[in-house]
Amino acid sequence: MKKLLFFIIFCLCISTGYAQSGKVLESLKFESKVVDYPVAYSVYLPPDYESSNRSYPVLYLLHGYSDDETGWIQFGEANSIADRGIVAGDFPPCIIVMPDGKVSWYVNSADGKDRWEDMFIQEFIPFVEQKYRIRQKKEFRAIAGLSMGGNGALLLAMKHTDLFSSCVAMSAGTFTDEEILANDKYDHYFGSIYGAKKENAVSEHWKANSPLHLLDTVDKLKLNSVRWYIDCGDDDFLYKGNAALHVKMKDLGIQHEFRVRNGGHEWSYWRTGLFDGLQFISAKFRR
Repeated sequence: MKKLLFFIIFCLCISTGYAQSGKVLESLKFESKVVDYPVAYSVYLPPDYESSNRSYPVLYLLHGYSDDETGWIQFGEANSIADRGIVAGDFPPCIIVMPDGKVSWYVNSADGKDRWEDMFIQEFIPFVEQKYRIRQKKEFRAIAGLSMGGNGALLLAMKHTDLFSSCVAMSAGTFTDEEILANDKYDHYFGSIYGAKKENAVSEHWKANSPLHLLDTVDKLKLNSVRWYIDCGDDDFLYKGNAALHVKMKDLGIQHEFRVRNGGHEWSYWRTGLFDGLQFISAKFRR
């Protein structure tokens, strides 16, 4: 009898443990008509996805420069962080979608050969939200990212304020014009995306895709329809652009949260940042 009781308790513990873990589908492929390559992506499905019929909010989570769709799972432990917060009630269950942005900076290239942004907005989001049980309204859709992905989250949310209710940018790869003009490695990191820079001026394509410039061109009411969260470590080499973004948003009256924590440009910083970011996002998801 004792052995039977122990076996039942053991089975309950095992089943409970599984019920508290979400599911990761890694490196899936989306066949695009806008770009000439298959787009890889990974998906996190919350613990109760397969046992329910409900639809969920969604977070589009963007990786950094030279990483891919597996980075946030392999190094960022996004699935474990989401599991822990959902089980503890820190934020509601949501689906997390992680596309491969290559080194596109999440924009259409200046020469028009790689239309990553068009693909993402016109094809990928509709595809994902039909394939998975996602609530297809702005209030249930958020975007976040780190480094190159943090900059991508900012510019995509600024250019498409009708799509995203919240934006979380961690260690955003946002640069001032002065930093770009002084960058002797511009051609390597940015040239193929933003086009050549003039001797004393950034390109027009740069301006059209820079969060700092977009603050001047996007309607302020539209910008304030999105909740903004900017987080950059005190030892991060990207501090200038993030600080400039905070100051400019403050001066323009764009409501946002700005965090400077102890840390640098590293995964240990972004893992804690993701947990805080999910809590911030959940204010819209949960009400």
